Amino acid sequence: MDIFERVFFKKTKQITFNNLSTIQMNNNDVFKKLRVALQLRDDQIIEIVNLVNFRISKGELADIFRSEDHPNFMECGDQLLRNFLNGLIIHLRGTKEDPKNPREVLSEIAKNKTSLNKEDKKPDFKNQGEKKPFKPKGTPKKPFGTGKPAAKKQKPENPVERFTFNSGKQKK
Repeated sequence: MDIFERVFFKKTKQITFNNLSTIQMNNNDVFKKLRVALQLRDDQIIEIVNLVNFRISKGELADIFRSEDHPNFMECGDQLLRNFLNGLIIHLRGTKEDPKNPREVLSEIAKNKTSLNKEDKKPDFKNQGEKKPFKPKGTPKKPFGTGKPAAKKQKPENPVERFTFNSGKQKK
């Protein structure tokens, strides 16, 4: 086993199910599965990571969740996954000074998501009986050439022409 295989084997975790098959998961796979299982959006993940004073942008987060063959794919490091898990603990359990019940936090998130889904639902225009007639906005446009001619615009003055350059020589 050469050095590359040792490093790659160290970075991936092997999961065996009843000795039938072996699945290798890297940090990106673990992060993606946690995101789907907890139904987290990018802005929520950024807030969770900010709880432990770790900064990450939406662009970097999107690069982590890309497929491995994408040119902008970025590998999720151990530090990012560790900080996300520590932030998730604080998000769900709270701190020692302000403890929370994780079930209440998850149920509150579920309530907010269901209410958002109902509000975000678009109205069905096909089943509406009465339609309002189309009214154009504002005043109608005047036909071309019927108004007063506009005043001629003056060319803006070049700011360089206001200054005189003497190249360091003084005149007598």
